[in-house]
Amino acid sequence: MSLSRREFLKSSAAASAAAAIGMSVPAELEASANAAESGWRWDKAACRFCGTGCGIMMATKNGKIVAVKGDPAAPVNRGLNCIKGYFNAKIMYGADRLTTPLLRVNEKGEFDKKGKFSPVSWERAFDEMEHNIRKALKASGPEGVAVFASGQYTIMEGYAAQKMMKGGFRSNAIDPNARHCMASAVVGFYQTFGIDEPSGCYDDIELTDTVVSWGSNMAEMHPILWSRVTDRKLSDPDRVKVINMSTYRHRTSDLADIEIIFSPNTDLAMWNYIAREIVYNNPDAIDWDFLKKNIIFAASPVNMGYGMRRTGEKSLTPARPDGSAGKYSAKEMETIKHEMVHTVSAKEAPALEPYGYKEGQEMVNKPAGLKHWEISFEEYKKFLAPYTLDYVAKISKGDPDESIESFKKKLQTLADLYIEKGRKVVSFWTMGMNQHTRGTWVNTLSYNVHFMLNKQALPGSGAFSLTGQPSACGTAREVGTFCHRLPADMMVKNPKHRKITENRWKIPEGTLNPVGNQHIMKIHRDIEDGLVKFAWVNVCNAYQDSASAKHWIKAAREMDNFIVTSDGYPGISAMVSDLVLPSAMIYEKWGAYGNAERRSQHWRQQVLPVGNAMSDTWQWTELSKRFTVKDLWGPYTLRNGKKLPDVRKAAHALGYTDDTTMYEILYANKEAKSYKIDLDSFPQKGYDNSDCNGDSRNVIGGDGKVVKGYGFMIHEYLWEEYASFGRGHGHDLAPFTTYHKVRGLKWPVVDGKETAWRFNIKYDPYAAHYAKKNGRGSDFAFYGKLAKALPQGNLLGVTDPKKKPLTDKAKIFARPYMDPPEMPDAEYDTWLATGRVLEHWHSGTMTMRVPELFRAVPEALCYMNPKTAEEKGLKQGDLCWVESRRGRVKAHVETRGRNRPPRGLVFVPWFDEKVFINKVCLDATCPQSKQTDYKKCAVKIYKA
Repeated sequence: MSLSRREFLKSSAAASAAAAIGMSVPAELEASANAAESGWRWDKAACRFCGTGCGIMMATKNGKIVAVKGDPAAPVNRGLNCIKGYFNAKIMYGADRLTTPLLRVNEKGEFDKKGKFSPVSWERAFDEMEHNIRKALKASGPEGVAVFASGQYTIMEGYAAQKMMKGGFRSNAIDPNARHCMASAVVGFYQTFGIDEPSGCYDDIELTDTVVSWGSNMAEMHPILWSRVTDRKLSDPDRVKVINMSTYRHRTSDLADIEIIFSPNTDLAMWNYIAREIVYNNPDAIDWDFLKKNIIFAASPVNMGYGMRRTGEKSLTPARPDGSAGKYSAKEMETIKHEMVHTVSAKEAPALEPYGYKEGQEMVNKPAGLKHWEISFEEYKKFLAPYTLDYVAKISKGDPDESIESFKKKLQTLADLYIEKGRKVVSFWTMGMNQHTRGTWVNTLSYNVHFMLNKQALPGSGAFSLTGQPSACGTAREVGTFCHRLPADMMVKNPKHRKITENRWKIPEGTLNPVGNQHIMKIHRDIEDGLVKFAWVNVCNAYQDSASAKHWIKAAREMDNFIVTSDGYPGISAMVSDLVLPSAMIYEKWGAYGNAERRSQHWRQQVLPVGNAMSDTWQWTELSKRFTVKDLWGPYTLRNGKKLPDVRKAAHALGYTDDTTMYEILYANKEAKSYKIDLDSFPQKGYDNSDCNGDSRNVIGGDGKVVKGYGFMIHEYLWEEYASFGRGHGHDLAPFTTYHKVRGLKWPVVDGKETAWRFNIKYDPYAAHYAKKNGRGSDFAFYGKLAKALPQGNLLGVTDPKKKPLTDKAKIFARPYMDPPEMPDAEYDTWLATGRVLEHWHSGTMTMRVPELFRAVPEALCYMNPKTAEEKGLKQGDLCWVESRRGRVKAHVETRGRNRPPRGLVFVPWFDEKVFINKVCLDATCPQSKQTDYKKCAVKIYKA
């Protein structure tokens, strides 16, 4: 059979599409498809992009990926892909892939921070890294060595990085870009449930009657899940209701029965309005039997600031008469001053009245941490009193052209849908609720409503946090690559947790650093302050993805430090760096991801990396060979005065010498070497493994010799050691080989079976176990262990410090509406929101290299209301300046696009490094989660 390339690709695509939806395929078409795919090897993998966790099928031929399609057997996407998913192959073959290490050097070939990039060997690259890490440790101790980590690491990469950072360098200055993405959801889970991650799963979509999207453009950010929501809506259009809650109109609005456009930050008020409707006007809807058995009420401080720099910090010194301070302008300080003292506004005064504050009163902000205490239901009811329909509608209405009567009617209908007896409700959210100066608060408020109605942890009902990145759950949260965490919900500050980890890693007791406060924004600020001297960017674009970005770029380029970026392409972070390392991309290595519904899934290496690129796991293990017990495990004094002990003698007692390398201890120990290379058996048979076996490229490694590989199956070792932390503790994962046979499993995996709904004794074996063990007579057990003993108090504070245990119980929190620290005013009169678009992923480092995606959306636009444009003297297609107190960028005006803001708000996506919108954004964070608020700051718009 003779076919042109176009014909057989069309035949193959048609046959695949037909098979995916269960259609029979004509024999001629099937034959054409078979001819098209002659010599192709198909294998399953996970999509590289968002946290949905879609399965894909990938075809390779002659060492290159030649086709990608949705995996019909994958339960998440059922054979579908979004537009990015179909280009998983092309992201790997951009013309400017990094293929060799690049170092800034002078004309003599010496490292020079002001020099130009020049190719160097891996050996030279690691020489420079080793030298500068030793300098950083000498100057600043473990706190001087930092890593910008990622929710896009594979699970093995993240675990390998964490072992070397926390166990080797004794540094907790490792934090993933998931801090920007999911941290508020994480702290919300901890505070509410005592354990991380959602109780439900994606099956809720097909089982629910009501989908409420809170600050989540699911149609573009989670399009496969939105296709399932759409299918559910169309299957029963009269019964199923969809509500879109947003600060501007977008594609998710198109399916919605109700669209509620609200003013930034007022989601807090709307959640509390629904709770008030339940408590005051529909008390019979409260499931008191459920509450008494399973729930307590809690409160926390309200005067905790906004996570910005504080007076007296190094880069804010000295303060000058013109209002500027240190490295910050007077304009910037206008906002930063709110971190210390906040004047209660008319808008927030009613919400703060139960806490003793009045309009115009100064609130002195103090760091509050995660402190909270138990209160009575009557105190909670007192807290809810201000959130009447009139008050909430007045402060929340986000579209100035909508009538207050229309808005109030929508709010009332929203509350009625939640309250309706027998109606199942799922509340979804992503960055709208997470990137928020009160992100932890608003996450906890979502559970309040679901708990009171007993609509949580049930099929078809529950508050569900959707993850942004492909392994923000699996690698950042579950592995514990946050600065304050260890695997399986353990914390660095807890001595018992440190001891468990030290024993498992076979390192001396006392090795691990108990101070874990260097989150991403703290690392940037520590570089600006001169404390962090070495920083390594892994699987992210830290200098494009951080707010107030010009500060961090200036610090990276001008301070005495050494910045390294490992990447596939030269993005902004690479250009800012002193050394750039070429990383193998996703299908050029073995790996695993964990998605939003707790589903872990694995893939095998499909092709060899390009050029001399090597995986991030290999980069970490290669670096670890250069540091010994003598180098790293002596005494240190941290900046807070805390001492890290000398553990070298204890290391000798474990059988190590002064010259034993971290590679031998952390990665190539006796246990690791027990995981054998077996090229004759599944899953290794027929697949490359550049890390473990080397490959035909004969890359010259960090020791100047050809890379021959570890000689053992390090991926399986890292997986099994990591998984051992959670097994038996409510976080059970299946064996490595199992995941290569299935399309992922939702943890906890007990007796080979996944768990769909956690905390419900019908579906969760751990819930059943604890309910029986503790004899509470409940159908639920919220068995998380964190913060499960509280003092007693009222809204104003603790009245009885004695802690009362909360065995298997969850919490309903009193948390008020508060203004963000920067709001539109006479000079900066417009709200700015940022985010993504369907076609591009994060900073565009990969998707902007795909011609089809680039042509579809070649630049970031400033989406605005036509009336806003008219007010500013602008029209469709004009170039405008978007300027804040921190910087400005130029963008083309879009008044007719997919994103349709109300008057007074503009939306600019952040994928385009030429429209570098994060220079404009404010680096305020939730003080509890430390997650940056990209969704609201004040700007002015004018013609360029």
